[in-house]
Amino acid sequence: MVPDGGDTGMIAVAALVPVAYLLGTFPSAGMVARAGGHDILLEGSGNPGASNVVRVMGWRAGLLVMVLDFSKGALAAAAGLGLWGRGGAWVLGVAAVLGHVWPATRRFRGGKGVATAGGALVVLYPWVVAVLAVEWLVVARVLKRASVASLVAVVAFPVIVGVVGYPWPEVAALSALALLVVARHGANLRRLMHGDEPTLRTPPPDG
Repeated sequence: MVPDGGDTGMIAVAALVPVAYLLGTFPSAGMVARAGGHDILLEGSGNPGASNVVRVMGWRAGLLVMVLDFSKGALAAAAGLGLWGRGGAWVLGVAAVLGHVWPATRRFRGGKGVATAGGALVVLYPWVVAVLAVEWLVVARVLKRASVASLVAVVAFPVIVGVVGYPWPEVAALSALALLVVARHGANLRRLMHGDEPTLRTPPPDG
């Protein structure tokens, strides 16, 4: 995780941290839900994330939210990569994830961070994200529980990156990010243990 771009790039990345955080706060789930006549904070699990939108509105709306949340992380990390190399991608990508998880604009009540983190990480590890995206879709479709699919992907990510030989600081950073996302799924884990975790809505035959 060696930065490129020198002091100028580092200063530019530092200046963009608040911007990346604010980008992360963009309320994708809330906007899509409101457009469909729903309040995502009052329906389903109450979580403003893609999986809850799937439960309430179906797969099409949920996938739109996922793409929007994914784009937040990808845009932030891409800007960082261009300005200060992999270190810049990490700094701005994490800032976007923190904005999504703890948005100051919505009383720090945000989503779980999986899609936004995935967008940031696709800039650095595109093939790993592609493999785990397939895993997420398969597990979510089969078990109809997005939380299980997300947790499997989050735990597997640093393991895969470590096995293929990326530098240990990146593996450590990924492990810390994974712990954050797992911690955000605490309520889901408790519901899974008690067998009352909500399932995803089955898509209609035409879509």
